[in-house]
Amino acid sequence: MTALSVLVGAVVTIGMLWVVPTGLALLDGPRPPGWDPLRRAWPLFAVPGVLSLWLPRSGLSTALAAVYALATLALALQAPARLFLTRSLRPGGVAVLTALVAPSVAGLALVAERASYPLFGFDLELLALTVPHFHFAGFAAALVAGLLCRVSEGPAARFAALSVPAGTLLVLLGYFVDDWAELAGAVVLTAGMTTVAVLTLRERRATAADRLTRALLTVSALVLFVTMLLALSWALGEATGLPHLDLTWTAATHGLGNALGFTVCALLARRRLTSDRRATPAPSPTAHPRTELPA
Repeated sequence: MTALSVLVGAVVTIGMLWVVPTGLALLDGPRPPGWDPLRRAWPLFAVPGVLSLWLPRSGLSTALAAVYALATLALALQAPARLFLTRSLRPGGVAVLTALVAPSVAGLALVAERASYPLFGFDLELLALTVPHFHFAGFAAALVAGLLCRVSEGPAARFAALSVPAGTLLVLLGYFVDDWAELAGAVVLTAGMTTVAVLTLRERRATAADRLTRALLTVSALVLFVTMLLALSWALGEATGLPHLDLTWTAATHGLGNALGFTVCALLARRRLTSDRRATPAPSPTAHPRTELPA
């Protein structure tokens, strides 16, 4: 295995086994039929997906990848069901729906890559990189952008919740068009993720009570400023021919930074914030003193 494939395999393993189930546990609101069984059974589908990453490309690894792909498809089908129950397309909801659909793109790319099939004409290296991209930029980043709308309802939060899914979609479309279209997607995605970073720092001051949660939010935000500049630099270099890091170094810096520095820290912080919020008892109704009537 090459250094790039080992790095991608390690990052995707984290995405499959921890990022997706942790992110799903943070979602409140209506639960469509099948939501709870799918969330509880996720590790049973993720383990075959992980095994497929570390085996040589073969019929066995393709079959194992297909098991995981079926789980991502079931998750994607939760998006229209959730939309039907909420009957709302607010920006935060759009980001959450995007998060639910994104892993299915990763699942499809994984099956094609394990089968050595150049899906839509893409080489196997690009298909392999599509898998982490749609676990972290597609799922985790969109989910965090959607969750930010819980604590901030201003225009910045709405912009982040819409631009992160839009940027991810534009990057995907850029694969089919050209490097300039992919650069446009990178610009939109960078703008959205930078807004997520700014809002995260603001949330750190407003809602994070303990030192560890504040540290996790700070790291997740600061890492984003760096990693998204690296992604933008790579896309600009590909479109214009300007000097830039090659794909392996971009994956090792931008990809690894986003996976560990942003996603893991952000989800750990939000799990702590969610636990604190759920553990806080609702305020009891104010008791009104009894008033004695005059005799």
